[in-house]
Amino acid sequence: MQDEKLIPLSALQHYAFCPRQCALIHNEQVWAENWLTAQGQVLHQRVDRGEPETRKGIRYERGVQVSAESLGITGKLDLVEIELSTGNMKPVEYKRGKPKRDSWDRIQLCAQGLCLEEMQGKPVLSGALWYWQTRHRDEVEFTVELKEETLAAISGVRDLLASGQTPKAVYEKKCDACSLFDLCNPKLLGRDRSARYVEDLFNEVDE
Repeated sequence: MQDEKLIPLSALQHYAFCPRQCALIHNEQVWAENWLTAQGQVLHQRVDRGEPETRKGIRYERGVQVSAESLGITGKLDLVEIELSTGNMKPVEYKRGKPKRDSWDRIQLCAQGLCLEEMQGKPVLSGALWYWQTRHRDEVEFTVELKEETLAAISGVRDLLASGQTPKAVYEKKCDACSLFDLCNPKLLGRDRSARYVEDLFNEVDE
């Protein structure tokens, strides 16, 4: 695959959160900042600026560019922890918010692990999510179930981007925290009956 066809890892998190959000960002090139995304940008900039270091037998590499061409994905990892005695790698993703019941963040993290697996040719068994809001680190095992969910997300994103289509808006509570809320306007578009109205008009003419 050519680089321009590789799916960015961030698209997997966007897709798992909301396919419409993913399409708006990656198909329509729509983006908007709010205070949540601004905080996230600052957090990632701080992490990326850190220098590589070694502590207690662990090598810490920041801003690592990775890809898995067999899966068609690529991206930059916040942090990779390398156990010097074994060479085992663990991706660490920094998030602005707090742990979630849904698997949006875990899917993105697992995809990072799949990239490292392909690049180093050995299994990556787990990763970690560090949440700024709670100052808490969650260890995430890359189970068979999580890997299957991640591969399904990769396939879903690939189909979505290839279609060039944007799913219709459906309002959910999570929409309130989305930076694209005003551009997407799910409360309004979810009730938009204009298409049905036009269709009814044509039906009346046909009759």
